[in-house]
Amino acid sequence: MQDELDGKAEVLLDPNTLSKDGTVALSTYSISEDGNYIAYGLSESGSDWVSIHVMNVTNKQPMPDKLSWVKFSSISWTHDGKGFFYSRYPAPREGGELDAGTETNINLNHQIYYHVLGTNQSEDVLCWKDPEHSKYSFGASVTEDGKYIILTVYEGCDPVNKLYYCEISSLPQGIEGFRERQEMLPFVKLIDNFDAQYQVVANDGDEFTFLTNKSAPRNKLVRVNIKNPELWTDVLPEHEKDVLESADAVNNNQLLVCYMSDVKHILQLRDLRTGNLIHQLPLEIGSVSEISCRREDKEVFIGFTSFLSPGIIYRCNLSPAIPEMKMFREISVPGFDRTSFQVKQVFVPSKDGTKIPMFLMSKKDINLDGSHPTLLYGYGGFNISLTPSFSVGRLVLCKNMGFVVCVANIRGGGEYGEEWHKAGALAMKQNCFDDFAACAEFLISTGYTSSSRLCIEGGSNGGLLIAASINQRPDLFGCALAHVGVMDMLRFHKFTIGHAWTTDYGCSDKEEEFQWLIKYSPLHNVRRPWEQSSGSQCQYPATMLLTADHDDRVVPLHSLKLLATLQHVLCTEDSPQTNPIIGRIDRKSGHGAGRPTQKLVCATVSLNIALASSLQVQSFMWFPAFNFRLTKLQTDIALWLRC
Repeated sequence: MQDELDGKAEVLLDPNTLSKDGTVALSTYSISEDGNYIAYGLSESGSDWVSIHVMNVTNKQPMPDKLSWVKFSSISWTHDGKGFFYSRYPAPREGGELDAGTETNINLNHQIYYHVLGTNQSEDVLCWKDPEHSKYSFGASVTEDGKYIILTVYEGCDPVNKLYYCEISSLPQGIEGFRERQEMLPFVKLIDNFDAQYQVVANDGDEFTFLTNKSAPRNKLVRVNIKNPELWTDVLPEHEKDVLESADAVNNNQLLVCYMSDVKHILQLRDLRTGNLIHQLPLEIGSVSEISCRREDKEVFIGFTSFLSPGIIYRCNLSPAIPEMKMFREISVPGFDRTSFQVKQVFVPSKDGTKIPMFLMSKKDINLDGSHPTLLYGYGGFNISLTPSFSVGRLVLCKNMGFVVCVANIRGGGEYGEEWHKAGALAMKQNCFDDFAACAEFLISTGYTSSSRLCIEGGSNGGLLIAASINQRPDLFGCALAHVGVMDMLRFHKFTIGHAWTTDYGCSDKEEEFQWLIKYSPLHNVRRPWEQSSGSQCQYPATMLLTADHDDRVVPLHSLKLLATLQHVLCTEDSPQTNPIIGRIDRKSGHGAGRPTQKLVCATVSLNIALASSLQVQSFMWFPAFNFRLTKLQTDIALWLRC
């Protein structure tokens, strides 16, 4: 923290000091309105479980407050600084020690609490629960003017929610008075169905501006007086092509609006009242990673990244007629020369003719002779967009091993709005695998690579993508890396938060949806390709399944069961399968967030070894960008993979 932008910075909270091995991570934080306190969430071993702690900012001393069994939660302070709202589940089980993150119990009965600073968690005020809908999840936030509590209700991962509100001043004894009354807060139900998404952008008293996809799959801005909810008006209509990703109220009566156009971000300054365009802010081709601002601010800070830009923070002054946008901070990577690389975007026709965007990064002026080892990455689910981002690991592949690194924006993501998402979900999920295969075939047919030198990679829902792809097209790839994948599509909803994914996948408990899932579920579609390819020696590509012992998002049993099935079906005595099928199980790690640098480096090196070995890349035993040599264990892995 620092007193002014040009002042001397001092450390407020250093997550590196929280554990010797770096496996305790800072997952979220929130500073009180007066700046006197910071509440922060800590995650151990990569688990989704979080414990919330509080520190006095003035003297940097920890407060006695500790809140447990918090999951999928924000922290939102009331403006009087007395306390904050958060979300939690009941403790997984009573009695005994529990290694949080290793359990597989289904997560049910999410609840909203208000914690009063300096009190025990047992005294927290229960603000909302819904035992009749035990799979719902909730979030609570205080509006920027401090007047309202906004409660959002979700039934899964779809971009739809209910929205309720409570006026804080209408509570005669305040929020704390509900502790004695043992009643929930009197929320008013503004939106009480799951037909669309509603996100608060700003409010002037009772008049609220929302970002919504109601009758607008690419999103729009609407306005309503919550005390007179019959009349809704459009402020900024849906764009004919681009997706409205976010809108932030700034400079009192202006909006900083971020659009996604063909998977690249555009920033605009607009009038809050009318939605009219004031100015388009200059931005390179890439991604807006973060916008930091408040309604009253005349200055905003904009985070930017791209495939060739490690990270820039722009400082934008909105006072002049033409906003002034200057570089405030820039990440520098020693020895990295961005002019040595090139990034292209292509549009690949899928099986049904749909054009699929794909980014390609490589050294400049490569020959398209089919010789280049290539990494193809994809996700394709849950309305999540893969926008340009910087990766040291990928640049190492390009610089030192001659790789072409590709990111495919297949259907199921949010790159073109909700219609693009739905085109790769539920009964349409096969489109994701068809899109990915089309991108792979494009890379081969245009001379970037060959099937034996093509590696595919994805994580979580992307791990499902990789596993389904090698089941359906084992001939198309030379190597496959599936991180923390959803592999058992018939039982995923029975573990931890898996039930929330049925909005994207469907549920095997329903006969029609069972028929969708059984057709592509990785665990249930492992086959012997040599028995179905006219006697040829087609086999599965070299495959590594990666999981972690504290992954309580996609529990390890998914990868472990698939690994066992692959080994059982493919690796028999008389099998022509010679490509390795192996697993990598990280300890004291979870679904991927919050991993310490040591684990990130180790994982990157292991993956680079696997890639180089499987794709027969020469001279891969030295990585100048990391400036260290491989350990004996890593060398042994490389030799094992080469066998």
